[in-house]
Amino acid sequence: MKLWFGYGSEHSMNLVMIGRFEDARDAVRAKQLIDRVIEKVSEDVAAGLIDFDGSTERFSKEMTEFLQNEKVYNLAPAELEQFAYDVAVEVKGSTLVLRTDECDVSAFLKLLIDHRARVEVFSAHHHPETKSDEKV
Repeated sequence: MKLWFGYGSEHSMNLVMIGRFEDARDAVRAKQLIDRVIEKVSEDVAAGLIDFDGSTERFSKEMTEFLQNEKVYNLAPAELEQFAYDVAVEVKGSTLVLRTDECDVSAFLKLLIDHRARVEVFSAHHHPETKSDEKV
């Protein structure tokens, strides 16, 4: 009998990213930026300007202008795919909570840190959320 062990990408990370800001307005601004980037990526995918086939090496002219207008300077073209993933983002006071089943979250981390957040990232599989987390 052979036993097969393999790796599959269908595993759910159940990842939680918490950004804590000094001010509730900063948390709201960070969420609004994330929402705008998600919307722009979705538009560009629909228009055929972005293709997630692994060959994204450069931003389109439209995306470059968008990111410059939003003052986002630290994303890599390959990270745009992360904004096409299913994520839930909510703001509670001065805290932003992002939940996703994906493991590639560097783009979100960069945006939060760039907006002066203190960031905590963990898998809810290994660290179930507690009563104190419900306040976030």
